[in-house]
Amino acid sequence: MQGRKDFTPKLFYELSLDGLVPKEDFYRKVNDHLALHFLYDATAQYYGTEGQQSIDPVVFFKILLVGYLNNINSDRALMRYCADSLSIRLFLGYDLDEELPWHSTISRTRQLFGEDVFLRLFQKVLSMCVHKGMVRGKRQCVDSAFVKANASMD
Repeated sequence: MQGRKDFTPKLFYELSLDGLVPKEDFYRKVNDHLALHFLYDATAQYYGTEGQQSIDPVVFFKILLVGYLNNINSDRALMRYCADSLSIRLFLGYDLDEELPWHSTISRTRQLFGEDVFLRLFQKVLSMCVHKGMVRGKRQCVDSAFVKANASMD
């Protein structure tokens, strides 16, 4: 007899994000081996003392690390990817019912630090990953294709 799966969403669920992500997950390992608390002191001078709270600098650099590791260049695509992954939500510290930062927040925070500070801090985070054996900088691949330009020479 042929089976047929019907889906009816429940009104209430009893579950935890921690229980949904496998213990041997890559991002769990990254979180266990990567101490990024130095970012609070390194970025403190760029934040004011009043107004709304901004994105946590550790969360900001973790989001960018996810983008780097998954070759995602667009902030919009990166935030869609982060929102859709349970293991990344756990890595960032955002539960199932919490809204992740907007893509525009990522762009504005990158501009807040300025290019020099941003690059220096991100390279330090990346070098920590290389030192722990999580990332290798040995080989890089580029995918490209020739596309005929649709542009006027004038």
